[in-house]
Amino acid sequence: MFDQPTPTPHRFLRTSEAARHLGLSGRTLEKHRTYGTGPIYRKIGGRVVYALADLQAWADRGTKASTSDPGIGRVMPARRPGTTLSDRASRAS
Repeated sequence: MFDQPTPTPHRFLRTSEAARHLGLSGRTLEKHRTYGTGPIYRKIGGRVVYALADLQAWADRGTKASTSDPGIGRVMPARRPGTTLSDRASRAS
């Protein structure tokens, strides 16, 4: 009687499209990928692509209800894990 709804196919975005979707620069998303702090990505034929669901899941880790809400996770800044801003300032001088 009723057809089962067909699942929508995965939609993949290239780095520039994914960055635009998240409101980030492409370079920031590349840094996240390099440091392992970004969303899950795939390499298809040498090209880096992101699934919309993976981008949303990564962004949702930063969901907060208020400034005092610890939330469910944390979206890390795009820098090497373990480095601080003071480490970066001392290297620049």
